[in-house]
Amino acid sequence: MPADPHISGVAVSVYTVPTDAPESDGTLQWDSTTMVLVRLQAAGQSGLGFTYGHRASALIVDELFRPLLVGRSAFDIRGLWQAMRRAARNIGAGGVVAHALSAVDVALWDLKARLLGVGLADLLGAARAAVPAYGSGGFTSYSIAELRAQLGGWAADGLPWVKMKVGRQPMADPERVAEARDAIGPDTGLMVDANGAYARKQALWAAQWFAEQAVGWFEEPVPAADVAGLRLLRDRLPAGMEVAAGEYGYDAATFRGLLRGGAVDVLQADATRCGGLTGFLAVAALADAFNLPLSAHTAPSIHLPVCLACANVRHIEYFHDHARLEHLLFDGAARPEKGLLRPDPERPGLGLTLKAADAERYAA
Repeated sequence: MPADPHISGVAVSVYTVPTDAPESDGTLQWDSTTMVLVRLQAAGQSGLGFTYGHRASALIVDELFRPLLVGRSAFDIRGLWQAMRRAARNIGAGGVVAHALSAVDVALWDLKARLLGVGLADLLGAARAAVPAYGSGGFTSYSIAELRAQLGGWAADGLPWVKMKVGRQPMADPERVAEARDAIGPDTGLMVDANGAYARKQALWAAQWFAEQAVGWFEEPVPAADVAGLRLLRDRLPAGMEVAAGEYGYDAATFRGLLRGGAVDVLQADATRCGGLTGFLAVAALADAFNLPLSAHTAPSIHLPVCLACANVRHIEYFHDHARLEHLLFDGAARPEKGLLRPDPERPGLGLTLKAADAERYAA
């Protein structure tokens, strides 16, 4: 390997995978998941990164970021991160641009680890050997039977917490949450996610019912932009029920706003949106400065190595859609064992290899 390998190629692919059943949460319905995959070449090695979102992110990588990447040092990750942010100034740094930047950043870290022949957790500096995971799904489109089967299955598999969606039909939520508690038993933690569907007083009303089922986590009870509302709910929710938000944060200012506003008990971040692993590490440092835990939102294969390096990360969301898709498209995606996610020490980088033949059927 050259002492300073330079990026020689950038490839972008888009894959759209139908869900295994209709899905919805408190504010959205969907029937497929789209992955934008970035692969970078340098010195005979290939690094990959991806994001979940709209295929428009692929155009941003291809037209805006490719000229910045080719010919630059594969080790200049932070310099390239800043260059991509500057290049996006006039079109905005959030949304599909942030998704695109995040996918490239993850690919850069994966490429560097592969060039050095080490696992990404080792490159970042692992603080532990495994990270707890929680099962996440429980969509509002599910029947009671489907809800019980999914959440109860995760509990039986040893996942210490499970999360379900609420907020689409608020009057039905108390019954659904009670059914979920019955299915998982008293020893598994129960989490709910409204995706911002409730108004403030609706959320307070719902929390009273949720407390009867020992719900310990209320995610985005109101929209994440309502920092004052999140703070009000954090102060007034039943004892033992935490407020979580942050999954839609694209930049440091958003996370600082939640932290300074005292809006959350647990901060969330998503490396496929917040600037890749570089951005996630910055958010972890912010949360640590406020003495709050951090939780990784979805995309378990991307979050595992960086969460191993962040001592203040509480857990990784083992989200049904993304876990299913990552196992469909990649070899090497980790599965929880006794509630923990562990990397394969024999695999460099993220530890993922694209199943090219299997992925082709989903190519957009």
